Amino acid sequence: MTLVPVLLAGGSGTRLWPLSRQLYPKQLLALVHPRETLLQATWKRLAGLESAMTLVLCNEEHRFIVADQLRQLGALARIVLEPVARNTAPAAAVAALVASCQDPEAVLLVLPADHAVEDPHAFQESVRQGLALACAGYLVTFGVPPTRPETGYGYIQRGSALPEGGFRVERFVEKPDLATAQQYVESGAYWWNAGMFLLRADVLLAEMERFVPEIIAACRAALGTSCQDLDFLRLEKEPFAQNPDISLDYAVMERTDRAAVLPLATGWSDLGSWDALWEAGAKDPHGNVVHGDVLLAEVCDSFVHAESRLVAAVGLADHIVVETADAVLVSPRHRVQEVKKLVDALKERARPEAVSHRKVFRPWGNYEAIDAGTRYQVKRITVLPGQVLSLQKHYHRAEHWVVVRGTAVVTRGTEQVLLQENESIYIPLGTVHRLENPGRIPLELIEVQVGSYLGEDDIVRLEDRYGRMLAAEFAAGDGDETETS
Repeated sequence: MTLVPVLLAGGSGTRLWPLSRQLYPKQLLALVHPRETLLQATWKRLAGLESAMTLVLCNEEHRFIVADQLRQLGALARIVLEPVARNTAPAAAVAALVASCQDPEAVLLVLPADHAVEDPHAFQESVRQGLALACAGYLVTFGVPPTRPETGYGYIQRGSALPEGGFRVERFVEKPDLATAQQYVESGAYWWNAGMFLLRADVLLAEMERFVPEIIAACRAALGTSCQDLDFLRLEKEPFAQNPDISLDYAVMERTDRAAVLPLATGWSDLGSWDALWEAGAKDPHGNVVHGDVLLAEVCDSFVHAESRLVAAVGLADHIVVETADAVLVSPRHRVQEVKKLVDALKERARPEAVSHRKVFRPWGNYEAIDAGTRYQVKRITVLPGQVLSLQKHYHRAEHWVVVRGTAVVTRGTEQVLLQENESIYIPLGTVHRLENPGRIPLELIEVQVGSYLGEDDIVRLEDRYGRMLAAEFAAGDGDETETS
């Protein structure tokens, strides 16, 4: 028996806007521990379990951030890129197909990469207890004994005890109203649905062939035409997009007669809302969870997060206040589930705040918008040591670069220029250019763009060490407009 951890890192986390956004969702954020993202915490939770190489499934847009965060831990993983979001059932099917190539009876430990678990040792013990059930052919899920009547979670009603340990699943139930949740807690027969699974690859594939054969067909086709792209396995978009958008619970677990549930006796949260983060956070004597530069007077039982400036509040109770460089959210704690409506409204208005922060991450570093106006835009660019931007040109803008820290090697046309701190260079419109950091410290520079069009898709990429789309592919309409520089 081979244990294969599978980390599902493709979520969008819209209820945690404005911190979590489409291009930088919550699994990539340090929301519980200041120096550890949720993805990294999920990886570290596996320490102590004997397992094969971990599979990580993520969105193409996040691939370099995911790889970098795992690299920071010295973690080895096989990263599979989902070309479109299709929920957890297709992701689990792909993982089962990949794992079964090595061992058809491999046991998959399928974990969302954006949950919080207080006691990793208790988590590992629950996994070990579940292995006997999984090896016996059960599709195992984990239930968290509830500590309160929670309306934001689904529930699992446990049935009869199983000889291998655990219980049969009597039924899955949707997020209840408060009165129903209270009844569930008082009955002692219902656990929170943690959305974690332990299941044999061959058994899962057989049950999916039984209930959702269209998913297996689409995933086989996507894998059959997949390609290795640097360190990533890139699924073919067209067949994968044929998958329905459906969770593993709906597709299989609620329909199979092989479902079993084990208790997960550790502090757990799916961190699915700002209220959940308040519940999980360390509170001051007034019940407040505070991050950043915050000044409070007569405030209680609130979550206040300041990212880029002082946030001051007076007389609040049971509120959420979240400040970022380009947005501020204020909401009563009991209404934070409605934040998704705001994100939907932002998307309808094509507002960039729904998609990205002012700081945008790239495989070579990051850039941050500082100012913009008619025919100009200013950015702060950071290039990591040894990294190189693509060789490129622009049709509609010229650029001015000023080095404020570090050393830059600039290719401009046929010449190469070495720039030190406080030196600058001008890149005329249409000139082929490239920026490189040859040093051992991050290169920081200010970029001023001037031109008739300053959109991030005004790029003709000629060479790229990170395997991103080149000019011919952009011209064919296959380019990723979010992958600039």
